Amino acid sequence: MPKMKSNRGARKTFKVTASGRFKRKKAFRSHILTSKTTKRKRNLRKGSLVAVADSKRVKIMMQ
Repeated sequence: MPKMKSNRGARKTFKVTASGRFKRKKAFRSHILTSKTTKRKRNLRKGSLVAVADSKRVKIMMQ
């Protein structure tokens, strides 16, 4: 049986931290930004970590 391919979209979306967790970007930052407050847009710029419940699925996609 051939090797499993990694999900190329997931490879570009997530980054692995030194402790083994996954970094991600926040959603709702792509368009219709005029209706969002400056504070909300500023907070969306910051990165975030993938939840522990979802990290198993992300790990499978990254392999």
